[in-house]
Amino acid sequence: MESDLRRLVQDQPADYVEINLEETMTTLISFRGPVLDELGESLAYGGNVRALVRGGWGFVSFNRLEDLEGKVDLAIRQARAVGERKGGKSSLAAVPVVHDKVTVPFGEDPRAVPLARKKDLLEGYNRQVLAFGPPIATSSVVYYDRFRKLRFANSDGTSIQQEKLDLGGAVRAIAVRDGQTEMMALGFGSSTSFDVARGLETQIEDTCRRAAALLDAPVVEAGEYTVIVDPRLAGVFVHEAFGHLSEGDNVYENPNLQKVMAFGREFGGQHLNIYDSGLTPGARGYIKYDDEGVPTEKTYLIREGKLVGRLHTRETAGKMGERPTGNARALDYRFPPICRMRSTCIEGGDASFEDMLKGIKRGVYVRESYGGETSGEMFTFTAGDAVMIRDGKPAEVVRNVTLTGNVFATLKNIDMIGRDFTVPEGAGGCGKGAQAPLPTSMGSPHIRIQKVILGGKAR
Repeated sequence: MESDLRRLVQDQPADYVEINLEETMTTLISFRGPVLDELGESLAYGGNVRALVRGGWGFVSFNRLEDLEGKVDLAIRQARAVGERKGGKSSLAAVPVVHDKVTVPFGEDPRAVPLARKKDLLEGYNRQVLAFGPPIATSSVVYYDRFRKLRFANSDGTSIQQEKLDLGGAVRAIAVRDGQTEMMALGFGSSTSFDVARGLETQIEDTCRRAAALLDAPVVEAGEYTVIVDPRLAGVFVHEAFGHLSEGDNVYENPNLQKVMAFGREFGGQHLNIYDSGLTPGARGYIKYDDEGVPTEKTYLIREGKLVGRLHTRETAGKMGERPTGNARALDYRFPPICRMRSTCIEGGDASFEDMLKGIKRGVYVRESYGGETSGEMFTFTAGDAVMIRDGKPAEVVRNVTLTGNVFATLKNIDMIGRDFTVPEGAGGCGKGAQAPLPTSMGSPHIRIQKVILGGKAR
């Protein structure tokens, strides 16, 4: 098969051609309250051809292998039509030619766990939430695993066989009282092993307690605070608020952002280091090669407070005269690869949590994340729950906490970075260009930020 793919893309009337075939085995399990909502396994096949002529791309996806020659020809004709209209020039950064076979470094292979045993494990977690008692009124439990076999070849001579695993899940406890509803979730995920789904009982008990406690928690008073952010919310912040600004296509297409994201600009203190990496085994953002066959790497975006890098596909790197970083990623064979993150992280520092608490007269410790919005350099994120800090000590739980601000001002206001770096995993993934949920990871230690605006009730 590999020799056939290489033959198909060689000596074609195009500046560049690639072909990708994939086979995907998927398991899905979900509970909604006491009801088993979904249970099943599926197997899917598909592929695509992408061609480049004079800066114009052609793309053909398919789920039948007949007449691959015709599909290559169609992609080239599409690319030629676009290129002739654009009258442009193809710009792809040079990368090494690769011949490789990549397997998943399994811990516990989820394919070796029968569907019935997976269902029993998740059903046990669901029963545990429902048995917690009032005020926990209902539950939601989801689980999936996807094992993919990919075959890739391009006209440069690269040929790669690559296996990928993406596994994720979430257990949600929903508390209800007098028309008020609160929720806490426990997520898990991996790119190598099913065992991350085991032994969650203690964490689920804590999740239920925290959901119940929110019903009695006051709404935080709106205002400016010194804030300690837990690793999960800090990871979401760096991904959403800064990571997307570092993607080469976003920068190339926005002249104003090019000025803002100029190399050497100072974004924080010397203790601040931010990177995006595909080299973390077990993380859902782990990939050895991206979907253009480019070797992945650890790419520093900020080093000692200054902007030093950004994320690229071969095309964005070529257009901007920069180095490709292995960030071309596609959700599956139905989509062309675009510039996407892998595992985006704030690097660990040397502060302890106790160090961060010291000196805070009145602050807030924010935990977990229920998502948020970004618009350019402005952001709004919602925490799962939070704890007031009074005179350097954790105090009462508060709720309805939103963090709002300018990402660049916020980065400069990070004055302490913890030494407890972690990569919290969960279900879902990144959304961009209608390709969601793409497996990504977000890592960070605890961080302390000065002058954060929190939304809540008026004083």
